[in-house]
Amino acid sequence: MNTVYLDNAATTAVRPEVVDAISTSLLTNYGNPSSVYGLGRQAKNALELARKSIAKSLNVSSQEIIFCSGGTEADNWALTEAVKTLKVKRIISAKTEHHAVLHTLEHLIKEFGVEVEFVKLKQNGSIDISDLSELLSDDKKTLVSLMHVNNETGSTIDLELVGKICKQYNAYFHSDTVQSIGKMHLNFSEINIDFFTASAHKFHGPKGVGFLFVRKGTHFNPMIFGGAQEKGLRAGTESVHNIVGMAKALELSFQSLDQEMQHISELKKYCFEQLVEKFPGVQINGEGNLNISNFETFYTILNVRLPIATQKASMLLFSLDMKGIAVSRGSACQSGSTKTSHVLAEILDSEELKKPSIRISFAYSNTKEEIDQLVQALLSV
Repeated sequence: MNTVYLDNAATTAVRPEVVDAISTSLLTNYGNPSSVYGLGRQAKNALELARKSIAKSLNVSSQEIIFCSGGTEADNWALTEAVKTLKVKRIISAKTEHHAVLHTLEHLIKEFGVEVEFVKLKQNGSIDISDLSELLSDDKKTLVSLMHVNNETGSTIDLELVGKICKQYNAYFHSDTVQSIGKMHLNFSEINIDFFTASAHKFHGPKGVGFLFVRKGTHFNPMIFGGAQEKGLRAGTESVHNIVGMAKALELSFQSLDQEMQHISELKKYCFEQLVEKFPGVQINGEGNLNISNFETFYTILNVRLPIATQKASMLLFSLDMKGIAVSRGSACQSGSTKTSHVLAEILDSEELKKPSIRISFAYSNTKEEIDQLVQALLSV
């Protein structure tokens, strides 16, 4: 039985070229990048070339890229330092954020007494920009933390617009950009943003590595202590081979981005067309309209609410798994939980929430034939 993998918002398959880059680095760059002899300098050079490559792809300075273990660490770090070092007194966020942000906010409330306010959401889950402006009009030292692409529904924010509003009110701006880095063209030299985050495994790179962007001139302190790596900001010997792999993955993503965006967008449209045909009454979570030629949600994510008997909902993913279909109910970080999605709970009423929802997320390697397999598997549930 072949596996149909349609959970690319959870993680992605590593590209073969990335595996080659990692393997080569493991064999050749085995020196400690903090060592001063030849092998150490060679590893350090590979590290810095990767940093420059990533920075160039995003149009930022290489000095602004700090390597870490991934998005969760980067979000924790940015939020915590905003309170501890930048002396932020209030954080404005949304109740639909990833738990890497929400649980960190809970900790900061308990530990530092920081004030947290949540921006109002529209019916489709997108943020209410006018409410954000109104909240910011209250003169307090503030950080705005809003994710670029919601990992469950694909709802997006306008980074440039939110950045302008934050600048207008002299607020710091952090965004969890884990779902968008490597999947769209982003010129961060034109966006007013202080912190953004990335995880390599979301754009066909290795797991366990990512980075935090910290705008040049922002005073920042380490969260992990023990060494002077990453300009003294993140202690611990860098995972050189994984960082090299991450840089290669991002490079390859941008090389073929336009073609892959078109392919995936067409797959998303085809998938919903097939679902509408076979399951009349199917709805998209996070869409303000059902115009399939003009989705509002991000092109890689389709979160649908199915007109399937409620009693079948609990076994839906298991049934699909038995047929070789890999999709999810929402965030992979919460996949072991039986709790209702906190994201869907904010945008659906209690009756709609009872209906089974699945998140289908696409990558360049997916095909229409795989979509057909998914639909047939759903029909047989």
